[in-house]
Amino acid sequence: MNLREPNDLTLVEKASLTSGSSTWQTTAIGGRVRAVTLTDGPHGIRRQDPAAGDALGLGRSLPATCFPPAVALGSSWDPELARRVGAALAREASALGADVVLGPGVNIKRSPLCGRNFEYFSEDPLVSGVMGAAVVTGIQSSGLGACVKHFAVNNQETDRMRVSADVDEQTLREIYLPAFERIVREAAPYAVMSAYNKINGVYASENRWLLTEVLREEWGFDGLVVSDWGAVNDRVAALAAGLDLEMPPTGTDERIVAAVRAGHLEESAVTAAAERVIRLGHRVEGARRFDGWDVDAHHELCREAARAGTVLLKNDGDLLPLDPAASQRIAVIGEFARTPRYQGHGSSHVVPTRLDTPWDALRAAAGPGTTLSFAPGFTLDGAPDAALVAEAVAATAQADTALVFLGLPAAAESEGFDRTTLELSADQIALLRAVSAACSRVAVVLANGGVVTVARWQDAVPAILEGWLPGQAAGSALADLIFGLHSPGGRLTETIPLSLADTPAHLHFPGQDGHVVYGEGRYVGYRHYDTLDVPVAYPFGHGLSYTRFSYTDLDVTSTGDNAWTVRATVTNTGGRFAHEVVQLYVAFAEETPSRPRHELRGFARAGLEPGESRRISFELTGRDVARWSPSRHGWRIDPGRFTVEVGASSRDIRLRAEVSTPGDGLVDELGPMSTLGEWLDHPVGARVLGERIQRMAGLSALSAGDSMLLALARGVPLAKFATFGIGVTPEVVAELVAEARSAPPSKAP
Repeated sequence: MNLREPNDLTLVEKASLTSGSSTWQTTAIGGRVRAVTLTDGPHGIRRQDPAAGDALGLGRSLPATCFPPAVALGSSWDPELARRVGAALAREASALGADVVLGPGVNIKRSPLCGRNFEYFSEDPLVSGVMGAAVVTGIQSSGLGACVKHFAVNNQETDRMRVSADVDEQTLREIYLPAFERIVREAAPYAVMSAYNKINGVYASENRWLLTEVLREEWGFDGLVVSDWGAVNDRVAALAAGLDLEMPPTGTDERIVAAVRAGHLEESAVTAAAERVIRLGHRVEGARRFDGWDVDAHHELCREAARAGTVLLKNDGDLLPLDPAASQRIAVIGEFARTPRYQGHGSSHVVPTRLDTPWDALRAAAGPGTTLSFAPGFTLDGAPDAALVAEAVAATAQADTALVFLGLPAAAESEGFDRTTLELSADQIALLRAVSAACSRVAVVLANGGVVTVARWQDAVPAILEGWLPGQAAGSALADLIFGLHSPGGRLTETIPLSLADTPAHLHFPGQDGHVVYGEGRYVGYRHYDTLDVPVAYPFGHGLSYTRFSYTDLDVTSTGDNAWTVRATVTNTGGRFAHEVVQLYVAFAEETPSRPRHELRGFARAGLEPGESRRISFELTGRDVARWSPSRHGWRIDPGRFTVEVGASSRDIRLRAEVSTPGDGLVDELGPMSTLGEWLDHPVGARVLGERIQRMAGLSALSAGDSMLLALARGVPLAKFATFGIGVTPEVVAELVAEARSAPPSKAP
């Protein structure tokens, strides 16, 4: 590819670069501009088989490693592992002839009903951003490109191509944009994919505020913005807003040319988009190229990631792990042990290079003294089958332990539609109750892409292992954990509620009449449950292991203006190696909540031998204690005290320390509609107003009056006193405002 700049291209040629040439390729121009090949991710390469005759490749794609989707990989809380998975994805993409991987997906799990939650990392933007940045870094380590998606506020599948996500700016800035911001600033992805939905009435692909003002001008993104497939509704408006590439092509390039010639679109916008397409081609042109990959090594990486992301929710009496060398009878119950759910459905569906089933893996891992029996127990279509239940109960009655594999069938969750319930199917719950009545030692192994409620049945079983959708090595990874070759390493990146009605978005999801109102605001996930002390089944960050950990020696040291180093020691007090995820929260105690009670601000995964201790260190900055100020349209640090919390989940805080911040030193500007209370509380306004208040009999009487009258007056805008006949005229208000605004501004640290 010889062309470096679009200046030598005609308008028609530049317009052609702003849409693809086929479903998966950008447009080439002779020998001057090469085509770039994109391929679906995000947890495995879904490369179209050219011989399949399927443009989207949904029916058939070339075999690739199906790594654990983000729901499981995110639950590892392990950025280094995510980086290695990203590097493996890049190698496979290269071997399959692709240049850009469409992933990772970092949208927030606003509601557990979202059908695509299996592709997303967390309900928390820090986890999503850190893990997403790691995947991007891994993909781009060999020179191929990553495409972060779906920008932005794509948190449901219902009406996803039309719905307007109506969200206030503070919620956008604190919850739905930070993961993208972190990835752009820290990992510099080659591309960002715009979402289908509207944001506050404007399609994401046509949203200049989102694509240009925030993404490019504020965050410094210099890559390509590509549409989700079929997400462009007005190509001219999209180009003007900052969208560079429409995929797949609609054959409407002439509209771009006509708009420029008619004066409806600046040619500079077309030139800029063409330049970014050309730049992407140059970036991937230098990538390392691979003819293939080590299929066995990638399968083992998949197995490692599945183990790391599996969450041990409950383990009463230390039922797990089972000793593979013991003399024992184990009943393996549930069709998912034989026909596993290991990935979701839709554009991310991967044809695996191989597939380990739990039934096969358990038989391979069991010692000679272990007898295993299997009964399917239920059908995948959810139809009740008394004969299957009776067979399962009979097998269980002859066993010492029952492993019951339950979960959601493929038809229950997928891209394209949302779930309507958090419950397991009635036939599975009935099976579990029957099996539990026949055996006291029951461990449930779950397979699901989104959380399921456990409240109706968890008291009937001693152990629950949340396996999520663990990828193609599902069976061997679960066998490793069940028989104790490894300790479960996962921690919840989303809260498991007691019921759907408890979820913060319950009254606002999925909207109606083309709009979904984000009425819960910033109170998403644990921010809602913990602020209001809502009981939950299992809190954000929760996860057990086959050992115990202690936390000691919390130390918080100021390292500058609004900067602190936080250190704590974690010790493995049990008898075997395992990983702990140490979590750092910043908490604010308020009688009337104005922000979430506490928020995750750091985490570290530590693998420790028995008796081993490790000093964990975190860095806190002003951004970590800031809130978005709608009036300032920027971040704000209020002076005062806050609490640093270190623990094993959002509700298992082991250590606390109180810290103070001087704030950011900025003072809000006063105006005629600022209330009397705001004037009296303002460092400049109080002085200016105080100098005059004695000359204004009405205000002087108010300030000296009873507390109830003063409380009433504090809520009145200063300009309104001009209507009350108490000596405050519009001219006086204008003079006060001018004096307050002319005072020397406070300097931010």
